[in-house]
Amino acid sequence: MNLTLFNRLLLCTFALAPAVQAAPLSLNLRSQVETEARSGRYHSLTKEAEWDASKTAIVICDMWDDHYCRNSAKRVSEMAPRMNEVIKKARAEGVLIIHSPSGCMDQYADTPQRKLAQQAPPVTTAIPLETWCHLDKTREPELPVKIEQPCDDEGALRDKVRFYHHQIKTLEMAEGDAITDSAEAFYLLKQRGIDKVIIMGVHTNLCVLGRPFGIRQLVRQGITVTLMRDMTDTMYDPDEAPFVNHFTGNDLVFEHIERHWCPTVTSGDILGDGVVYRFPADTRKHLVIVTAEDEYKTEETLLPFTLKELGRSFKISIVYGDAANPNNLPGAEVISEADLILLSVRRRPLPKSQLDLFRAHLAGGKPLVGIRTASHAFQLRDKAPPKGLEQWPDFDTSILGGNYTNHLGNEIATFAKAVEGSNTHPVMAGISSNEFKTFGSLYQNTPLAAGTTILMTGRAEGIDQVEPVAWTNTAPGGSRVFYTSLGHPDDFGIPAFRTLLRNAIHWAAGLPIPAP
Repeated sequence: MNLTLFNRLLLCTFALAPAVQAAPLSLNLRSQVETEARSGRYHSLTKEAEWDASKTAIVICDMWDDHYCRNSAKRVSEMAPRMNEVIKKARAEGVLIIHSPSGCMDQYADTPQRKLAQQAPPVTTAIPLETWCHLDKTREPELPVKIEQPCDDEGALRDKVRFYHHQIKTLEMAEGDAITDSAEAFYLLKQRGIDKVIIMGVHTNLCVLGRPFGIRQLVRQGITVTLMRDMTDTMYDPDEAPFVNHFTGNDLVFEHIERHWCPTVTSGDILGDGVVYRFPADTRKHLVIVTAEDEYKTEETLLPFTLKELGRSFKISIVYGDAANPNNLPGAEVISEADLILLSVRRRPLPKSQLDLFRAHLAGGKPLVGIRTASHAFQLRDKAPPKGLEQWPDFDTSILGGNYTNHLGNEIATFAKAVEGSNTHPVMAGISSNEFKTFGSLYQNTPLAAGTTILMTGRAEGIDQVEPVAWTNTAPGGSRVFYTSLGHPDDFGIPAFRTLLRNAIHWAAGLPIPAP
């Protein structure tokens, strides 16, 4: 056969062969779902999803080469290399990449990427497209971080002038990408039949939400959006409310978006390596609060306490009990990521998979702090658990080193006092040796397990009985453990108790005790 004819036939064969369907994008979409109507508390839930790459775009918001806030510019340069790897992988899968360095279009006027965005025909929308989408009070409250002076630079601040000229060059632009900083992005999506967008870049509480190609605009126009939460940053200064670590401020904004606008994903979803990027300066330990009890309102007291007292030192997640099913902890999977657990659970047998999360944490030698009903967290009183659930009957004795048997009457006034000589223990730093009034009944825990260190005792008025109310223990796996039977809602108004719990969490995590 003539070679030229053979080649033609071969080309025809390839042309007639069906196109190979690209593998879908496998994403783990994290959302915040209210525990019950109007509770103001949220389960953090993750569900798997598959998105058609050919109907997906990545929008890169304002990843400029510089910024008036030097720390902000530094963080952009730090995450840009991994962001570029995400972009390259997504591009290879068939995802449209839209670069949106606002205010820099003159730098790209003659590029094919800019012209690609400009050629998309305008479309009529039911809701007018906006040049900036302000906070929408019909669907979201005020943002959780203040931005009166958003830059977290140390020392003298730069003037708020334009320091940027183009997108940071770490992010490669390729054939088939688009460049725009306007509603052209929406026109391009409609032209391509794209109905899903992954957005990344800076800054989450400002441009990522508000730009004409940002979250608010796209969601309002019916586009399915997700934020890549580890490829973004927030404009926030820890010296502004709520006075938490800069990266805790990031987390608060992510949660706001997950509650009111769209789910979030991580770069590991695209790259398939399971890695969640952390900025080099983000050295926080991960504290996971688990609260599931009906007696002492710790679902209301613990999160405000930890944000105020621990928000500078810790990444904070919270797992609430299920309002519809008391023996379930929605979102409990985050326990596997914890450096430290703060436990406030009362008589909840759990599915084995959930109880195993606690067992694995402790078997790995990781610390735990328990308050009040944690002494009888996973055990019913004198009855077997419902089918399919498990108890942990020796959790109190083997892990906490306790011996809870009962409590005295709720109507009897109670008092607590530091044990003589305990002032040398880090947990007791800044706590007076004077007795102070506490709230709630006195728990009966005598005798404790060998090896525990009692730090504080309590008494009930008119009763000749002293009980340990705060102690440390070492669990069988080597975990540092602290427990206190205090934790009534009114105890959180006592400075000595707040100091005790704050110190205990830092001590258990192996961190220095903060100054009062």
